[in-house]
Amino acid sequence: MNTNPVLQVNHLTRYYDIKQGMFQPDKILRAVNGVSFSLVAGKTLAVVGESGCGKSTLGRVLTLIEPPTDGSFKIDGHECDFEDTKLVRRQRRSIQMIFQDPYGSLNPRKKIGDILEEPLVINTDMSAHERQTAAYDMMDKVGLRREHYSRYPHMFSGGQRQRIAIARSLMLRPKIIIADEPVSALDVSIQAQVLNLLMDLQDEFGLAYLFISHDLSVVRHIADDIMVMYLGRPVEQGESQVIFAKPLHPYTRILLASTPRVNPDERGDPIILSGELPSPIDPPPGCAFHRRCPFMQERCKSDIPEPRQVQNRVVACHFAGEV
Repeated sequence: MNTNPVLQVNHLTRYYDIKQGMFQPDKILRAVNGVSFSLVAGKTLAVVGESGCGKSTLGRVLTLIEPPTDGSFKIDGHECDFEDTKLVRRQRRSIQMIFQDPYGSLNPRKKIGDILEEPLVINTDMSAHERQTAAYDMMDKVGLRREHYSRYPHMFSGGQRQRIAIARSLMLRPKIIIADEPVSALDVSIQAQVLNLLMDLQDEFGLAYLFISHDLSVVRHIADDIMVMYLGRPVEQGESQVIFAKPLHPYTRILLASTPRVNPDERGDPIILSGELPSPIDPPPGCAFHRRCPFMQERCKSDIPEPRQVQNRVVACHFAGEV
């Protein structure tokens, strides 16, 4: 298998200017604040964390919807330059997104065939017959019947709509898929079917997945690697098995301890997460997690922990592996 990264991200940031009013200075919302990772074909990196940690903003930047404030990323070895509109258009074919809401992400006024063929109309010179053949082929791969081609989205269940969304994301045969909470809006019984479909398609096409989720029970089944984010920053990154076996960052430990387990032997000691997620407009000094951390020490209040290698993963904690 080719181990060259199809997606390489270096110190990526995305800030927003927030207007405070006529007589107040503007503030900066640091939605993504220094993210680095690489992703190879056929592998899945899960990005996990609470709502507001910057997961979806990261997805929007990487799918070329929004430009980064700083940092850089490469798609298939080519640097992304938002000022080069022709390059951006070409690179968008290589990286596609599956959205969270299967009801809101499909145009209710268009038939399924038109929805699937739209990326081909915009980005290729294929004939109408070729586009229809490609749509039929992709419908077969995601488990939709060909008679669905002429139906509208409201005629389908949530699971079927997400299959349509998955098919649409693959029409241009991208190398990378950003899946933003793709099963969170579905019934639990349907979630497993969609996850199995995603894994089958990954094997067939050699896709690289960036799988955004807050549900670690889902992530456990699909992810090769995990990046845990808190307030725009990665706090722990490494192989899925390593992190699930022994999380080192207190925030990761709390997330895993709060995941429901059927088997009592698999349940860890409960750790209480106190307080609310701080505002990214006005983050606390030092470690952003220190006000909620049960293991907080004096140094955490003033010094921002830099990511460092600890026990086969990268952790941003002053006392990783010690507490």
